[in-house]
Amino acid sequence: MFLMIHGTRVAALISALTCTTGYLLSAQQVQAGPTFLDFPVVIFCEYEQITSAYYFSQLEADGKAIYMTPDRQVGVIRLSGVAEHLDGDRAGTCRDKTLEELRAAGQAFDIKR
Repeated sequence: MFLMIHGTRVAALISALTCTTGYLLSAQQVQAGPTFLDFPVVIFCEYEQITSAYYFSQLEADGKAIYMTPDRQVGVIRLSGVAEHLDGDRAGTCRDKTLEELRAAGQAFDIKR
């Protein structure tokens, strides 16, 4: 009797794990958006003769990458968009540049793969 109950529990657990694993794999395959590796780890921007390092901090579900400086200045960029500074209008050397333009200008640095 114990083996039958135990066997039933094991079968139910295996079934649940198989369904969950299948769901996770299909969710991964559907997600074709950007990943951390698509964005530079640091971007350097100059504003009023001060150069700041913006470090890659977060990737949101909509593909927006969040960058922060140690003094909590925040910038955002998307793979197909331009750099924007949040919390004010700082027209520095990164503003309105694409990732390709920032890389070409020597302002964006990627992790070597």
